[in-house]
Amino acid sequence: MHADTPVVILCGGQGTRIREASESLPKAMVEIGGRPIVWHIMKLYREAGFRRFVLCLGYKSWAIKEYFLDYRARVADFTLNMSDKHSIDFHDGDGSTGEDWQITFAETGLETATGARVRRILPYVDTENFLLTYGDGVSDIDIAALTKEHETSGKVGTVTGVHPTSKFGEMQVDADRVVEFNEKPTQVTGFVSGGFFAFRREFLTDYLDDDPQLWLEHTPLQRLARDGQLNVHRHDGFWSAMDTYKDFTYLNELWSTGEAPWKLW
Repeated sequence: MHADTPVVILCGGQGTRIREASESLPKAMVEIGGRPIVWHIMKLYREAGFRRFVLCLGYKSWAIKEYFLDYRARVADFTLNMSDKHSIDFHDGDGSTGEDWQITFAETGLETATGARVRRILPYVDTENFLLTYGDGVSDIDIAALTKEHETSGKVGTVTGVHPTSKFGEMQVDADRVVEFNEKPTQVTGFVSGGFFAFRREFLTDYLDDDPQLWLEHTPLQRLARDGQLNVHRHDGFWSAMDTYKDFTYLNELWSTGEAPWKLW
């Protein structure tokens, strides 16, 4: 895959289980270290060589659009002349924001399910393959390895299998006594879907439709698996979704201490 392969990010969610952090923001705009989580995800993909993004928008889409439209003002020094012209003089030399991203903002509906959101960005996928992920998960995944495995497999889709972190303390029990108690979260041995997908373009036309209640995780991926067309990229490293306020606190603590495993840039 090359730099123009689109990276599709699902950004339509409300984040209802993380109200303490998100207030009325889209979930993708909840911040880690002062930057929205979607920014972290985009930085991860850019480090792997991908610069073209398609954001599937829904709830409070303007908040996401506004963030990137004002991106230069957020990162640069400037002087605002509040005279007749109301002009802005930026003091960042060549005007570079430090990013070379190309971002397509796609309005995919307020209540649309994930599968239909992906189907609706069909006009923006003009390459043989595309990448897809959720706008609320970070990982130290090797995206180059994922794309290589996908292309080598020859299958329509590849999903990243990850080990979820247990939300409970793990005990090792011998007979009627606890011999070890681990306070910190531990990894579950089995795999679950961590997102970070790769698909051939035909997935959009052959497995998805515009039914607003079509969930990506239900019929489309189940049928893909039954057809023998779903490859798995096994990832044994770090992965975390920001589902709850506890997750929000955990990820921000990792970032603030300089121990964020997903910061590969």
